[in-house]
Amino acid sequence: MLNGILTALLIFSAVTAAFTGRMEALSAAALSGCGEAVSLVITLTGMLCLWSGLMEIARRCRLTEALARLLHPLTRWLFPTVPQGSPAMQAISMNLSANLLGLGNAATPLGLAAMRELQKLNPHKDSASNAMVTFVAMNTASLQLIPTTCAALRQQAGSAAPMEILPAVWLTGLSSLAVVLLLDRLLRGKSRRPE
Repeated sequence: MLNGILTALLIFSAVTAAFTGRMEALSAAALSGCGEAVSLVITLTGMLCLWSGLMEIARRCRLTEALARLLHPLTRWLFPTVPQGSPAMQAISMNLSANLLGLGNAATPLGLAAMRELQKLNPHKDSASNAMVTFVAMNTASLQLIPTTCAALRQQAGSAAPMEILPAVWLTGLSSLAVVLLLDRLLRGKSRRPE
C-alpha cells in the first residue's frame, strides 16, 4: 500500500510540475532530497550503532538483569503471565529502557527479540497472547523520557534548542500510554482468550 501511495505522490508531483512549468525545480528538489536522505541515514546509523552497542554491553555486563529487577513491579503488573526471570522479561525490560531513552531505532531489534520470546510462551501459536498485545500497544504509545532520535533530527535541521520539546513529548507520551493501557485492560477480557 505504501508503494502505491508513494507512486501516486511521485506521479502527481511530476504532472503538477509539468503543467506549471516547474520541472527544473522538481529535478533540483529530487536531487537535493536524495543527498539529504543519505546524510540523515548516516547520522541515524551512527546513533543506532552507538546505542545498540551500549545496549549489548549492558546485556553482557548483566545490567539488563539489574534493570529487569528494577522494572519488576511495573512489568509484573503489565505482563502477569510472563515468568519474571525469563528471557522474554529481560527483552521486554531492555526494549522499555531503549524506548524511555528515545532510542526507537535501537529498541526495534530488542522489541523483535521480546516478541520471539513471548511467542515461545504463547499457548495459542496462531494468535497473539495478552502479553504480546500489551507489549505492542506499549511500543506504539512509546513513552520517551529523552527523545534522542527526535532531538538528533532537530539538531541536524538547525534547531538551536533541540530538547525544548521535552514537556510536549512527556505530556503526549504519558497521555497515549495511559489510554493504551486502559484500553488494553478494558478490552482484554472481552476480545481475547484467557491464557
